[in-house]
Amino acid sequence: MITVKLGHGTDPIKAMQKLKNKLIKEELFIELKKRRFYAKPSLKRRLKKEEAERQRVKDFRKKVRQAQQDEWGKNF
Repeated sequence: MITVKLGHGTDPIKAMQKLKNKLIKEELFIELKKRRFYAKPSLKRRLKKEEAERQRVKDFRKKVRQAQQDEWGKNF
């Protein structure tokens, strides 16, 4: 259960913003978006494969950048 404790005289707008930030951090909005409509199992598999491919590309680019930075650091 996600809770936000309010002290005496706490601004309710700030409390709402804290709650929103906690919900975003817990990825609740992403889950709600996924469950808004029924997704067939074949669609879920396809989306999962696409996400895995995006993650592989992202990881590869990160490793390339890291290798370039390491090599640049050795030159100086």
